[in-house]
Amino acid sequence: MKAVVKYAHGKGNVELRDVPEPTPGPNEVMIEVKAAGICGSDLHIFDEDIKLPIRPPVIIGHEFSGVVAEVGSSVTKWKPGDRVTSETSASVCGECLPCRTGNYNVCAEKRLIGYWFNGAFTKYCVVSCRLVHRLPDNVSFLAGALCEPLACCINGVIEKTRIRPVDLVVIAGPGPIGLLSLQIVKSQGASVVLCGLSQDEKRLKLGEELGADLTVNVEEEDPLQTVSKMTNGAGADVFIDCSGSPNAVRMGFQLVRRMGQYTQIGLTGRPFSLDFDLVAYKEIVVRGSLGQRWASWNRGLKMLSKGLVKAERLISDVLPLSQWKIGFQKFRRKEGIKVI
Repeated sequence: MKAVVKYAHGKGNVELRDVPEPTPGPNEVMIEVKAAGICGSDLHIFDEDIKLPIRPPVIIGHEFSGVVAEVGSSVTKWKPGDRVTSETSASVCGECLPCRTGNYNVCAEKRLIGYWFNGAFTKYCVVSCRLVHRLPDNVSFLAGALCEPLACCINGVIEKTRIRPVDLVVIAGPGPIGLLSLQIVKSQGASVVLCGLSQDEKRLKLGEELGADLTVNVEEEDPLQTVSKMTNGAGADVFIDCSGSPNAVRMGFQLVRRMGQYTQIGLTGRPFSLDFDLVAYKEIVVRGSLGQRWASWNRGLKMLSKGLVKAERLISDVLPLSQWKIGFQKFRRKEGIKVI
């Protein structure tokens, strides 16, 4: 079968290769992939500037949905034909404090599908049966491929951040993570200002359609003045960075009100300068968010099934595996929104 493989460490070193079809072990499930999304972290894997372990040669891709094709001898919960999606934390230590408290997403020994273990940019993907979640009948495979990023957003927006109906939430970055986060925040009853750049015009427009109360092109409008007017000078109750842009992070520390909340979801991929004293001066509550947990997936699948999140609206391109390079280029250049 064909697969997109990171075949060696270093920038690039990714190509479409012929690989043998896998077989599931006793406690594993083999999933026939029906849809797989390109994630920003896939670009970080391509560039190898991400601080998560990678073990080449490895099939990349970790956002996917599909149908169970075969199950291992000890698997009883799943059967061929089941519509499913899968978590990504294929291996964790099970002994550390995060693991013991259900926060295995930050286990120091975590090893991920598409990084360390073979992932989903191929025909068949084998995963542990404990990672598998059932895809609701009213959720398409295309929407199902966005379950993983949706779960990441739920972890950051709901599980790590306290969102109240009276809050004004500013989200930086109208990419897939920002647009999913927007819908999650709106489901909690809060108001949202979505910020982006001139090149994000189409994404900001989609943000308006998905419920943003206001969109701001920060290259044409001063978001600090805009938010100040909206809050009588107080600032945003919550700022969520989904862009991974150092400028957005710095903007967030300025925009958030005193005793407000700041949540970091996006990855910058490099160190940068920041006036961190603002955390003390303004008593900002700063949180980081990485990946997702079982509870995040459970909430996300329910939100998709209930129509609270419209994942398919984010999909701009559906390409065959042979055009993976085109998909990566579109994502990197922001020519699409979500590329499957």
